[in-house]
Amino acid sequence: MKKFFTAIVAMMLAVPSFAQFASGGFELDKNNIYYGARMGLNLAKMSGDVDVNSMKAGLNLGGVIGLRVSPSSPVFLESGFYYTQRGGKDGDDKMTIKYLEIPLVLKYGIKATDDIAVLPFAGPYFSYGIGGRLKGKDDGVKIDESSFNYVNHGDMGLKLGCGVEYDMLYLEAGYQFGIANIADDDIIDGTVHGNALFINFGVNF
Repeated sequence: MKKFFTAIVAMMLAVPSFAQFASGGFELDKNNIYYGARMGLNLAKMSGDVDVNSMKAGLNLGGVIGLRVSPSSPVFLESGFYYTQRGGKDGDDKMTIKYLEIPLVLKYGIKATDDIAVLPFAGPYFSYGIGGRLKGKDDGVKIDESSFNYVNHGDMGLKLGCGVEYDMLYLEAGYQFGIANIADDDIIDGTVHGNALFINFGVNF
């Protein structure tokens, strides 16, 4: 895993000198389309009628594509494809859910300096669980079973945040509010929502 992270960081840094790019993928007065790579951290928890409501760290990794949607304003529609780990924990009980996720957010570009753009964003996301485990203890008995014995595969919610770009470098932070009830009705009598604070680093091309 350490070698994997090292390789990703190396690829992000192995790009042409940032000085030759005016404002990376978000050249607010010129570019109509951009591409990007993202890697970062999720601090996820589950709210509702569950006990795994403390934050659990997980990976966030993906690629994005953005399209300018207004000829007169720096408004961009961004989507992409992510592998992301969410879930939650309560003491020794930890639930991990691995998702494939597609966000669809609107970004507004604010030119802070000649080289820095600030980009608040908001929009929905759609996720599908591809794996996960619930690990812990129940009355001293070890538990290690699939997360999907308790929750459904599908999830959706709202993504809010803000990014900052310097040349090709990009940094963002935000929060994902789960809207869908992901609880398996046959197991959990109530509602469960997946939420996550995220911090991503990346580059735009």
